Amino acid sequence: MLLSKEREEEIRKELSSLFDGMMQTLYSLKGSEFRIEVLAKPKVQEFIEAHASVLDSGFRQVEMSEAMRRRLTRSDYIFSGMKTFHELNEAFPSLLDENGNRKPFERFLNDVRKIDSTYNSNYLRAEYNFVQSSAQMAARWEEFIEDGDRYNLQYRTARDGKVRPEHAALHGVTLPVTDPFWEEYYPPNGWNCRCTVVQVRKSKYPATPHDEAMALGEEALQRDSKGIFHFNAGKEQKTVPDYNPYTIRRCRDCDVAKGKLELAFVPDNELCAACKLLNKCAGDRTKTQRAIERTHYLHEMEPLLKKSVTKTAGEKSLNVGFTKYGNSHLFSDTFGRSRILSKDDLKDLGDVLSAASFVEDAPLTHPRTDGIERFYYFKAQIRGQWVRLNVAKQVYHRPNGQVETRYFMYSINDI
Repeated sequence: MLLSKEREEEIRKELSSLFDGMMQTLYSLKGSEFRIEVLAKPKVQEFIEAHASVLDSGFRQVEMSEAMRRRLTRSDYIFSGMKTFHELNEAFPSLLDENGNRKPFERFLNDVRKIDSTYNSNYLRAEYNFVQSSAQMAARWEEFIEDGDRYNLQYRTARDGKVRPEHAALHGVTLPVTDPFWEEYYPPNGWNCRCTVVQVRKSKYPATPHDEAMALGEEALQRDSKGIFHFNAGKEQKTVPDYNPYTIRRCRDCDVAKGKLELAFVPDNELCAACKLLNKCAGDRTKTQRAIERTHYLHEMEPLLKKSVTKTAGEKSLNVGFTKYGNSHLFSDTFGRSRILSKDDLKDLGDVLSAASFVEDAPLTHPRTDGIERFYYFKAQIRGQWVRLNVAKQVYHRPNGQVETRYFMYSINDI
């Protein structure tokens, strides 16, 4: 869904105000050289966070795993940070007048207004649309991968008068999900591209010859001379490719751009230094957010510690409860193990367990050190979708010879 004019105006006002604060930080810098460290300053980080939040808002309602959502929002943050680096770098020379003297702040701010307008109005509109489309296609890719090779994938356009002729030529291209074509030409294939991909039955839609498909893809992206759009958002788990208007070609193969902060990496230019700093900030940001989330949701789950549910498992009757250890593991399941379970579902797992039906039990497949000796599997529905509840049997052997056995909810995965 595109931004409404009213929402776009609200965003413009918010970002413009934060841009002013960021320029105050830039104005306060001492010395005659631009310093990368300014990116970590509070006012600059506030602007980056706000810009990234605008991009994130384009896919808040899109269903996907928590792991995918976390990586896409990180991508938005890095992209917003690199864009901000360019804004600051472009504004820095305006600090001085024609005689080399520092301008009064109001004059400096007035001189950099065009930067704000260009980056945070004109560019932002296209970037928002691209990120929204990338996120939607990333979510679809997750579904395609889950289904394996049961279906072929077929390229589809919007089939209206606005479709680019070179994209129209791709309409109907049909290939297995494993074909390398989808690494290069998975949509969106350009700014404001509305193309999509759907699953089709292999028996009904035969595969397009690989070489023919690749030739059509190359023709479709012939205007993309820099190769910026040759990426798959779902496979790379990013809303924007590493090589984009705010980076350079070699960012495609850089470990830092891929989130691998190597201690031995020494930036050889300002852009690389900015990228390294932003990736570090992103890591700190993720750790902080996850710690806050963890505390909040585990607190919401505390009433479950007093709850127990009697469940029939074959000929056995189990008194199943919840433990801090199990709750911690259940919270972790919302980070990728289950696409169905959300963090907001955690506090209601007692009701889900009550409605669950027994499937089977099984011994361990490998030794454990936490006292768990067996699992009992139940199935239940969350918002109409089936999940498997894994109940652990934990046995404690006390020093006095007593044996204590308890059953508790340990994990959840999708069926």
